[in-house]
Amino acid sequence: MLRSLLLLAVVGLVGLFAALNWPAFSAITPLSLGVATVQAPLGIIMLGVVGCVVLLFTVWAVSMQARAIGEMRRQTRELQAQRELADKAEASRFTELRSFLGERIDRLQADTQRGLEHNANTIGAVVAELEDRLERGHLPAIERAPPGRG
Repeated sequence: MLRSLLLLAVVGLVGLFAALNWPAFSAITPLSLGVATVQAPLGIIMLGVVGCVVLLFTVWAVSMQARAIGEMRRQTRELQAQRELADKAEASRFTELRSFLGERIDRLQADTQRGLEHNANTIGAVVAELEDRLERGHLPAIERAPPGRG
C-alpha cells in the first residue's frame, strides 16, 4: 500500500513538473538516432519513456502480487489437506484407543467376575465343610480367653 502511494506521488510530481514546464517539453530539437537525425520534442519523448517504464513496473508489480496470491492459495489448500489428514489420523488413533480400552475393560470385568465366582465357590465349599463337620461333631473346641485378658 505504501509503495503504491509512493509510486502515485512520484507519477503525480512528474506530471506536475511536465505541466509547469510544458513549453520546454514540447520544444522541437534535433535528435540523433545513430543513422539519422530527426526533429522532435525531446521532453514529450522522455515523458513517453517514463510512462512506459511506469506502465511496465505496474504490470510487473501486479503480476508479482498475483503469483504471490496464487502461491498463498496453493499453500493454504495443501495445509488444509494436511490438517484433514492429521484429523483423520487422530480420529483413527482415538477409535483404536477406544476399542483397545473397551476390550481391556471387558477382559478385566470378566476376570473380576471369574475371581468373584471362584471366591464364592471357595467360601461356599468352606462353609459346606464347616457345616458338615458341625453336623458330625468333629469341630475342635474353641477356647475362650478368661475375661480381662487381651
